[in-house]
Amino acid sequence: MTRKLSPGRLVIASHNAGKVREITELLGPYGMEPVSAGALGLPEPEETGTTFIANAELKALASATASGLPALADDSGLCVSALGGDPGIYSARWAGETKDFSLAMAKIQEALVAAGPDAPRDAHFICALSLAWPDGHVESFEGRVDGSLVWPPRGDKGFGYDPIFVPQGHAITFAEMDPAAKHAMSHRADAFRQLVAAVF
Repeated sequence: MTRKLSPGRLVIASHNAGKVREITELLGPYGMEPVSAGALGLPEPEETGTTFIANAELKALASATASGLPALADDSGLCVSALGGDPGIYSARWAGETKDFSLAMAKIQEALVAAGPDAPRDAHFICALSLAWPDGHVESFEGRVDGSLVWPPRGDKGFGYDPIFVPQGHAITFAEMDPAAKHAMSHRADAFRQLVAAVF
């Protein structure tokens, strides 16, 4: 049985400013008062899961338990077909300790070049959203958006791998898009629609 979420304070279980901003914008219409795990000084749990959903649940439960408030966590990443689905759940780790995504994007480009001129450039973003309550109850949802990769990176909007990802049916990258246009079609928006339908 799906549990409904009442309006009020909700912890965004993330220390990633871009992700917190995007989720806060998506939550806007639902009477929630988002506060980030970073603002509450909550520790970042080690992501030991082997799937996006496992990691999202781990982060949501850690924040809900530590704060005594419901917590929403997102685990998302870029899966590149020619790289066997990498970086996948390791998308943030490819950016290193300093979270330098220009480094991570260059790493993907190098791997694609090494894979040969005929390597497909198709990729997809996955977003798992988990909503946890302090009593341990969790609801999880997974969204996806397909597209292809370009090089060099283009655009200065968005964050993470957005400058090299062109969603299917479009000619511009997520980082060149107006944020509202990205929100309408992104993997996060897809997972968010499912979450809203279930719990709000």
